[in-house]
Order: sequence, then C-alpha cells, then structure tokens
Amino acid sequence: MTKGPIRLDVAVSYAAPRAGLPAAVSFRKWVAAALDGRIREADLAIRIVGTKEGRALNRHYRGKDYATNVLSFPADIADGVKLPKGVVMPLLGDLVLCAPVVAREAREQKKPLAAHYAHLTVHGALHLLGWDHQDAREAECMEQLERDILAALGIDDPYREH
Repeated sequence: MTKGPIRLDVAVSYAAPRAGLPAAVSFRKWVAAALDGRIREADLAIRIVGTKEGRALNRHYRGKDYATNVLSFPADIADGVKLPKGVVMPLLGDLVLCAPVVAREAREQKKPLAAHYAHLTVHGALHLLGWDHQDAREAECMEQLERDILAALGIDDPYREH
C-alpha cells in the first residue's frame, strides 16, 4: 500500500464545473503515490480549469495557443525569500489540469475518466520533482515509473493502446 510523504499538503481548487470530476481526496492519493519514497514533505496546489483558462496559461507559459491536458509549474523560490504565512517548504509547485481536454482524451482513448486524471496527476507530480521526457530515454524512464506508480494504485497501463 502506498503511503506517500510524511507531510503532504495538496490544495485542490475547481475553476470548472465539478460534475463528474474526481474529489480532492483522489488527487491527494495520486500525488502521494507519485511522491512516495521520493520526497518526505511536500506542499503543492492543483487547479482544475476550463478550456479558456487552460489555453491562456499554455499560451502564456509555453507559447502554445491551445489548451493542454496538464501543466506543471515547479516552485522556484530564491534563497532568503520569506514565504507567506502557512506556506512551508518544500513547496513543490502547481499543477493545472484542463477538465474538457482530460475528458476528451479519456473518451478518445477509451479510458475511465478517473484513471486518466490519476495518470495526468502522477505525470505532473513527477515533473514537479524534475522528471522530464525531452528525449526517448527520458520518456521511456518516466513512462515506466508512471506505469509502476499507477499499477500500485490498481490502474491499467496508460500507454497501452486501447
């Protein structure tokens, strides 16, 4: 059974209609699984957005004019910067999931919606830890790690063709 970090604070906010979306407790469980054995303490935020906000964020931060499934924003806190009250280190960063894109992809890929959210949450959390997939070797390593984490949660291989 995955336990996750010793201290984990995951703030989930919904800026899209909540009908059919996973509960905050599910997102916390998926993040805990991704971080298990990799980090002892973590503080991060997850925001579920609609297409308009997802597109605006992707355009602003990545220069791509479309909404994407998940965006990861690792925290970049300079030494000596005083954090706001209630924010403790290690502050990992933020994940933004675009609900309409996630739903469309789940339908197209014939995956359960919750399983797709779990995959993208794990994927995004690994990005916050520094994992990447810029080349084939990195992608292969990251995808295998995602498969292992999701399998421990009882979720099928997200990269298997359906």
